[in-house]
Amino acid sequence: MPDSFATHVLHLTTGRTETVTDLTGDCEQFLSRAAAGRDGLLNIFVPHATAGIAVLETGAGSDDDLLATLHTLLPADDRWQHRHGTPGHGRDHVLPALVPPHATLPVIAGRLELGTWQSVCLVDTNIAKGNRQVRLSFLG
Repeated sequence: MPDSFATHVLHLTTGRTETVTDLTGDCEQFLSRAAAGRDGLLNIFVPHATAGIAVLETGAGSDDDLLATLHTLLPADDRWQHRHGTPGHGRDHVLPALVPPHATLPVIAGRLELGTWQSVCLVDTNIAKGNRQVRLSFLG
């Protein structure tokens, strides 16, 4: 059983702007050690109330489109009941309902099974919180 489960914590600095951070390379590095050629599942979890995990295309504008869509759906203004922090911070606490704080993905022969244009990304709209942890867990 000890070889069936492995976990690793990523420590990231996302800065003071809204970001979509590609974690695919970090996931692949973890799996090269933890999966050792086996089939299983990779769970990615961000233990924060104001961030999420998304699987999407990056580099072709989709990451910016996601942030623009979130601005439309969750404006950074004073409409939110949750009012501490920066103006509009209440929206950051609604984000995980739309971009969940986790994803579970298949691992085949030790490799992350993503589509051609898919990447695993941390979505962080909280400009007041620049340090994040992301937990990667492999179950084989």
